[in-house]
Amino acid sequence: MNEKPQSILLKINVSKIDKLRLFKGAKGTYLDAVMVASTNSEYGDDYMVFQSVSQEERAAGKKGAIIGNAKFMTRKASAPAERRTPAAKPPADDSDDRTPF
Repeated sequence: MNEKPQSILLKINVSKIDKLRLFKGAKGTYLDAVMVASTNSEYGDDYMVFQSVSQEERAAGKKGAIIGNAKFMTRKASAPAERRTPAAKPPADDSDDRTPF
């Protein structure tokens, strides 16, 4: 059974987002966030999601708030689907001979 990561599911607690860190872009309003690998998550998450801070803030020791988590979504590799064909009809019996032999 091979499992391949197909995508990553993020869960963001939007009430924890510092709204002052939202910024306007060409196609909408954005938030920079960072995913960091989780090594011992009690919920089985693969990553923690932090709100990004500036380079200067990082240098000063400030950390972004944890705003969510993420995990790999997997899809089990399976054998190719079998083609479904209608069941074969029994051959027509053209003879009138009703003897069992």
